[in-house]
Amino acid sequence: MMSTNKLIDKFGRQVTYVRISVTDRCDFRCVYCMSEDMEFLPREQVLTLEEILSLSKAFVEMGVTKIRITGGEPLVRNGIVKLLGDIAKLDGLDELVITTNGSQLAKLAQPLKDAGVKRINVSLDTLGAAKFNKITRVGQLDGVLAGIQAAKKAGFDKIKLNAVILKNRNEDEVNDLVQFAMDEGLDISFIEEMPMGVIDSHSREEAYYSSDQIKHDIEKAYDLTASNKKTGGPANYYEVGGYTNNVGFISPHSHNFCETCNRVRVTASGLLLLCLGQEHSMDFKRILRANPTDLNKVKEALVESMKIKPKGHDFDISEKPVIFRHMSVTGG
Repeated sequence: MMSTNKLIDKFGRQVTYVRISVTDRCDFRCVYCMSEDMEFLPREQVLTLEEILSLSKAFVEMGVTKIRITGGEPLVRNGIVKLLGDIAKLDGLDELVITTNGSQLAKLAQPLKDAGVKRINVSLDTLGAAKFNKITRVGQLDGVLAGIQAAKKAGFDKIKLNAVILKNRNEDEVNDLVQFAMDEGLDISFIEEMPMGVIDSHSREEAYYSSDQIKHDIEKAYDLTASNKKTGGPANYYEVGGYTNNVGFISPHSHNFCETCNRVRVTASGLLLLCLGQEHSMDFKRILRANPTDLNKVKEALVESMKIKPKGHDFDISEKPVIFRHMSVTGG
């Protein structure tokens, strides 16, 4: 018999939001996310769709109300639409959301909506085709823009753009991205680069562009007013004068958001990460495969995992990464 049906860590924070990576593979090779010549996990080291569903069920039964599906690029995983439909049916789950690079949205937006996905985040770092190809190394901007239009047509509750801003790469496009989002009726969040994994394209310290700098740039052209909007994640939102949509900032370096952390992550290989910027983890692939029909064992392990959830991370952009896993493995 479970002694609790909630996941509460030793600091009194309740976990109600889980990000689950369904694959480390991606059809892009974004410079801030992975090396150009990546080695991906062998299939047997990746959680099966059935294991992901079982783990999702355990989380929801322990009080999780929001699940975000990530990758890599989640939409390249075979069977993803059926998995999403099965997760969406879990009793007690309020919101199933997904983060995507948009490459597959033109064909999958409507099936995702029909499966029960409520909200969708699309990564978009530039509106220039050549620059887009340079940042993603292989991606095509037109395909992503077509995907955004397909998502709008499908009628998700909310579509949000995510933009990682790098100094001397795309910081000159901040206001163009804001205007694009406002014109399309979308929210947009600007994200400071996460110092995770060894990359070969640039110096993270040199490329760092803070949320405060981005906000200063935006305020040259727009009136921003702090909003009380919350989506369960770490973004701080601002209303944009003259528009109904919002600009958000996710600031792991300049404005640490650990005190109110309500999140954990599951990697594609089944590691439950208790903190994005620390290595505290528990191997749920092992637990699931040792107890394939006993969900209580999984739930007991989830309760135990709360004992090792740290108070927060200590990202330092000037140092070599102490977190060697790439964001594509961690779950973007």
